[in-house]
Amino acid sequence: MFDTLSDRLAATFKNLRGKGRLSEADIDATAREIRIALLEADVALPVVRSFIANVKERARGAEVSQALNPAQQVVKIVNEELVSILGGETRRLRFAKNPPTVIMLAGLQGAGKTTLAGKLGRWLKGQGHSPLLVACDLQRPNAVNQLSVVADRAGVAVYAPEPGNGVGDPVQVAKDSIEHASSKQYDVVIVDTAGRLGIDQELMQQAADIRDAVSPDEILFVVDAMIGQDAVNTAEAFRDGVGFDGVVLSKLDGDARGGAALSIAHVTGKQIMFASNGEKLDDFDAFHPDRMASRILDMGDLLTLIEQAEKTFSQEEAAKMASKLASKKGQDFTLDDFLAQMEQVRKMGSISKLLGMLPGMGQIKDQINNIDERDVDRTAAIIKSMTPKERAEPTIINGSRRARIAKGAGVEVSAVKNLVERFFDARKMMSKMAQGGGMPGMPGIPGMGGGPGRQKKQVKQAKGKRKSGNPMKRKAEEQAAAARRAQAAQGGVPGLPAPGGKDFELPDEFKKFMG
Repeated sequence: MFDTLSDRLAATFKNLRGKGRLSEADIDATAREIRIALLEADVALPVVRSFIANVKERARGAEVSQALNPAQQVVKIVNEELVSILGGETRRLRFAKNPPTVIMLAGLQGAGKTTLAGKLGRWLKGQGHSPLLVACDLQRPNAVNQLSVVADRAGVAVYAPEPGNGVGDPVQVAKDSIEHASSKQYDVVIVDTAGRLGIDQELMQQAADIRDAVSPDEILFVVDAMIGQDAVNTAEAFRDGVGFDGVVLSKLDGDARGGAALSIAHVTGKQIMFASNGEKLDDFDAFHPDRMASRILDMGDLLTLIEQAEKTFSQEEAAKMASKLASKKGQDFTLDDFLAQMEQVRKMGSISKLLGMLPGMGQIKDQINNIDERDVDRTAAIIKSMTPKERAEPTIINGSRRARIAKGAGVEVSAVKNLVERFFDARKMMSKMAQGGGMPGMPGIPGMGGGPGRQKKQVKQAKGKRKSGNPMKRKAEEQAAAARRAQAAQGGVPGLPAPGGKDFELPDEFKKFMG
């Protein structure tokens, strides 16, 4: 969603590289480019004005003028200001001292409240809670049925006593759900309310009545990140009419300009608490302003990547794989292990999303977007078509075995050959890294070892100038060097008259050599 904004900001900062000092004109030009980038991304005008004023003020201050690298310092300022307009620090859910904790979802129709209720329920279940979803949207056709299906997929309970489709009292359902949750030992109640196509009095009144009936600990305003400036207007209307404690951004995986979403926290004074960035129930997490700012500036989001890896990989399994790779040439690491690791990575999400969290990946986002996720499935099919012995000892895979494996996996024979060759190369490289040898063919990296070939070459280059194999030429060179050293000791410069008035004379042997 923020690709356009990222590209414009990257191009702006690129123009600052190589400047030892920033002039007033440089700061104004940079601020103008950042302003255009933010406005094109649909960031609200008051937010842009405040943002640019802060950046210019800080850019003119001592923190830039005394910096060794002004361009990097400006990037740091922009990053910090982005974090500020996104809400500053991460805000966590407030849980009631006496369960159940009541969370009410509010927002317009189509914002994704019902699906988000399932995502939030699954996320809370992963945090050790026992959530209950409550169907209080009794107007939208099949809203109750949709919530039941989403709850089933998320593995959480649902309370839906009324069929919906215009039948039932949502305020009464919300009231009864609290007693039901208390009796069934659910510690979190998530109330899914009805929405409208636009702000109207009936919507506001119903939301206010449900709020008064259940006294929620948190009211979360769900906003579609793709609706542009109307997101800010709707947020202000809900804040004034019903009130809310935090914002949830949905559909962050869209390709619309998402700047309006960046404006909500600054305009309403309420922080963004969660973000949904996909259709799957797992595509949901707490919103971290600093991490989002890093993504926008193409600095990556390694903390989120690490957290996802920790959820997927067990430490015991990781240690086991590391010991296998540390064995002699990594021979204990088999294709079965390779398949297990690949399936674990797949559980973390799509390969393109994972790569997008690495710093600098914005420069090759076209290649990342063109990654075929089915390649992982094809690789898994090839490995699963092998016998247990072939997976343990890939060296025994000959031509006839390759043909049989290819037929079983539905691929060309060359695909099997390429997979086995890539596996050997990858195992060799990972084994070398696991043993602290660095990556083969790469310069030495502090803490990771270095390529032995490069080290030998550097030692060889440090030997100094070679001596001539011609005895006469070598002797002439040695005498010339001795003469230069003697003259330098007397304060003279080779090739110029020596101190004391005597002209410098070349040695006879060197004159003879020179003809």
